[in-house]
Amino acid sequence: MTLLGGRYTVGEMIGTGGMADVYIAQDERLARQVAVKILRSDLAKDPSFVSRFRKEAFAAAGLNHPGIVAVYDSGEDPAPYIVMELISGHTLRELIHRGERIPLDRALEIGEGILAALEYSHERGIVHRDIKPANIMITEMGDVKVMDFGIARAMDDFGATLTSTWNIVGTAQYLSPEQAMGETADARSDIYSTGCLLFEVLTGRPPFTGDTPVSIAYQHVSGELPKPSSIQPTLAGDIDVLLAVALAKKPQDRYQSAGLMFDDLHRVRTGQAVTTKIARTKISRRTFLTSALALVLALAVATGGVFLSRPDSSVGVDGIPNVVGLSQIAAQALLTDYTVTIARAHDSRIPKDRVASQFPLATTRAAKGSGVILTISDGPGDAIVPTDLVGLSLIDARSSLAAVGLVIASTQTVPSDREQGTVLKVSPEPGSTISAGSGVVLQIASGQVEVPALIGIDAIQAKTLLVQAGFLVREVTAFDAAQPIGVVIRQAPDAGSTQTIGQPVTITINTAP
Repeated sequence: MTLLGGRYTVGEMIGTGGMADVYIAQDERLARQVAVKILRSDLAKDPSFVSRFRKEAFAAAGLNHPGIVAVYDSGEDPAPYIVMELISGHTLRELIHRGERIPLDRALEIGEGILAALEYSHERGIVHRDIKPANIMITEMGDVKVMDFGIARAMDDFGATLTSTWNIVGTAQYLSPEQAMGETADARSDIYSTGCLLFEVLTGRPPFTGDTPVSIAYQHVSGELPKPSSIQPTLAGDIDVLLAVALAKKPQDRYQSAGLMFDDLHRVRTGQAVTTKIARTKISRRTFLTSALALVLALAVATGGVFLSRPDSSVGVDGIPNVVGLSQIAAQALLTDYTVTIARAHDSRIPKDRVASQFPLATTRAAKGSGVILTISDGPGDAIVPTDLVGLSLIDARSSLAAVGLVIASTQTVPSDREQGTVLKVSPEPGSTISAGSGVVLQIASGQVEVPALIGIDAIQAKTLLVQAGFLVREVTAFDAAQPIGVVIRQAPDAGSTQTIGQPVTITINTAP
């Protein structure tokens, strides 16, 4: 038997995860059973991670709340470990996977328990960053306990948002949009994750699902949130309102504290009406924006216009570089201003181990430090048509397809009450296995969009503008000695004309003979 720190005798394994294994252990000094989480050996070899792990273990040990699994001790002999309270019960993940239907009142009660624990931790500066059913314990007495504060915080500081956690699709289902893009997570990220968890407990399915973590992330960032009552008609409309706020894309549009969400959840549970966002701020969003605009204009006048013309140093002036076709190392060298997440997929068009696609697209203006997802080619092979394309916008569907090595062959527009460009049907059928590099046909909601002016601009930027406007891209080459190489010298249809969304626009790129 292993003896940790000369004090804890390690027994049988009771759990495992991507970062650590959990064992029952005997505390020889206090003669009690505890749970010991031992850090995975490959992570334990990284000094910077161990340092953060140690710091956050101490921080988590200072959380003394009945809704948080207590941390008693930590050490590094012979491997980094955390000693925790041993809980008799099951994780919420286990209960969900059993297919047990949790009664409404009990589901809301579990949500209250999680939010009470988060309110306590947030007030002490500890953000969990990994709220998911596997980290929620339900004791044999029915109490709710949140665990893994220390490791979750350490992993986030280590820079492992999607890169490490996307090995498991289930983790991606609870990531906030800012985490999905590799940006900084705060207390409002925990609120979003709690909303995802509560959505699943109440409806029987997560708010966003997909075949790959990348496809799920796209939906967190820009997918339309389904109403819980559309899945479970017995749910009250107030639950739709509550979860719409908790799962807002922008952190500033969510509940600004766990306590505020707890209050609304308690109102639903006790039959009261939830408080609207306007009531919580005492000022409407429109009034706020109007006031803010007036303030900006006043400042602009006062500073002679300098305020408006000063460039934002946090945003890359030239936009995100084009790295498609480069090796991973070369691509990352060009993307040092951004947080890079790596995914892999078969692609017959791009050589193995080269970047097959990037999101956001090249030349897109993005804040420094924001996330860029690179899909690295695994060479020729098969791809599975994503099952989550219906309901996505055209640009999001394109990105989701690119992430698995597929492209849009053509679109078919039909009248619909959905927003123009929304995917209504996919061919081949979602879930089908086809050769990577193949094209799929999307049926989309019809609409009219204006063709952007492209002549004279760089071809990479032109293609990005077309995709963002809702067009497919067709490119041909020609040579004009009077024009710079690499720019668009002709386009069809003409700039300013109105065309059906999803139709191709042909650009002629000036290429040396």
